[in-house]
Amino acid sequence: MHAPVLVLKDSLKRESGTKVHHANIQASKAVADIIRTTLGPRSMLKMLLDAAGGIPFVLLLLMMEIQFYSMIELSRTQDEEVGDGTTSVIVLAGEMLHVAEAFIEKNYHPTVICRAYNKALEDAIAVLDKIAMSIDVKDRSTVLGLVKSCIGTKFTSQFGDLIADKGDSRAPPPSPSRLGSGRVVVVVVVVVVDLAIDATTIVGVDLGQGLREVDIKKYIKVEKVPGGQFEDSKVLKGVMINKDVVAPGKMKRKIVNPRIILLDCPLEYKKGENQTNAELVREEDWEVLLKMEEEYIENLCMQILKFKPDLVITEKGLSDLACHYLCKAGVSAIRRVRKTDNNRIAKASGAVIVNRPDELQESDVGTGAGLFEVKKIGDEFFAFIVDCKDPKACTVLLRGASKDLLNEVERNLQDAMSVARNIIKNPKLVPGGGATELTVSATLKQKSSSVEGIEKWPYEAAAIAFEAIPRTLAQNCGVNVIRTMTALQGKHANGENAWTGIDGNTGAIADMKESKIWDAYNVKAQTFKTAIEAACMLLRIDDIVSGIKKKQAPGAGQAPKPKVETEADADGEQILPD
Repeated sequence: MHAPVLVLKDSLKRESGTKVHHANIQASKAVADIIRTTLGPRSMLKMLLDAAGGIPFVLLLLMMEIQFYSMIELSRTQDEEVGDGTTSVIVLAGEMLHVAEAFIEKNYHPTVICRAYNKALEDAIAVLDKIAMSIDVKDRSTVLGLVKSCIGTKFTSQFGDLIADKGDSRAPPPSPSRLGSGRVVVVVVVVVVDLAIDATTIVGVDLGQGLREVDIKKYIKVEKVPGGQFEDSKVLKGVMINKDVVAPGKMKRKIVNPRIILLDCPLEYKKGENQTNAELVREEDWEVLLKMEEEYIENLCMQILKFKPDLVITEKGLSDLACHYLCKAGVSAIRRVRKTDNNRIAKASGAVIVNRPDELQESDVGTGAGLFEVKKIGDEFFAFIVDCKDPKACTVLLRGASKDLLNEVERNLQDAMSVARNIIKNPKLVPGGGATELTVSATLKQKSSSVEGIEKWPYEAAAIAFEAIPRTLAQNCGVNVIRTMTALQGKHANGENAWTGIDGNTGAIADMKESKIWDAYNVKAQTFKTAIEAACMLLRIDDIVSGIKKKQAPGAGQAPKPKVETEADADGEQILPD
């Protein structure tokens, strides 16, 4: 059978077979080696500068190659799914591919390696289930400690035990003057942890069978307002929007137990979609036309007012005439609210968003809010719909000295909320500090003897690859890696001492339960799944056709076309003298 003939452009490059596997593995190892030093509390930081000294878009260069792009997608997937473990997943995927290289060189088929890796993944998840420890989500102090433990590696490790000054949300935070300028961050961290737990608890929805869903993207809004102190930050049992009532002098700015109607339609006369010409012969016709518009608006308002609302909120416009009718009835109105904010108000107050006023029913009116109030904070007005009964949406109000500081606090808050969400969704803990990976590694090594056929060797290699996480932690702490790893492997040899790992700050071998170094079960399980599945995906690529467009130097035009001489040109030539 003849080999297929491929006709490619000059700018296209094609690679296939083992060359592709080696290229993918080398690229993945390169990314993992760059990221490796950022794992754990003693991690290094990375800074990329362009020629002008600015910070460019970090991933732009890395995304040039398929291998790099795949590795970066891993981190993004991990962050969207569980919000943590982004570094671990890159390191583990890189190590999985690194140990697979030896088998590729020995002409193992990638499918055999992938089959062994998937089997190792199943067994690893079974080990996680075995060593996981269930916790009581209602015990606030336990959850508080866990969230602190999980986000401690990101921004608090250098501040020692100062966090303990506010172990409970009711205890007074340490005074910023006592901490010194740099250590004010500690107060922020403690406030952040409290806010995260409160917010995720509010928006949690029971799905039955012991399952809970927590959507922190849709139903938790973080509102940053510069000014005030960190301690003024709080979780509102309701929604806060950056809006004022339509007619401030005439409409009420404070209503207790308001009846709320939410609309997704304009309360104004419909504008023609196309250019419309109306020919008016008599002056009375003009008045009739205006009266029709007024009656249309009045009809809309009457359909709303028959349900006796106190507050009307619409996503679209609201005309002056509609404002007049609503003011006359003593109803406050807010217009041009964002769709996302309207959805949150609906979740908090129990109202239903209605598309047309004539479809309104009594059940669509929201009566769950305890207070509607418009307050002025700084130079802007904010509408608060708070004190809701059983709200399923909330707003986190962040106060602080500057916008930069508030942005940093918001990023930390997102991490903390992700951790709290994972605990609420699946209240199980596994040991941190590389203890889980060592236990998984030891168990898989034991099981590898019972694996039949050539899959045994890749399976055992996957077991060894799990040790990359504790080894990297030891390297980043600056301790003797070989001695530490040997001691840990000895303790985990028979699948025992599942809670023995590395203290990320000191590098000492410690009991993770006593040191309170924990990881959420969801994060660890997702890390294993994402890393191994990505490694398998890259191993299955055996052909790459890449098209690289060569860039011309700036100012360089197209090369001139070669001139073809004709007979006419020859006649016109000058004869040079001898």
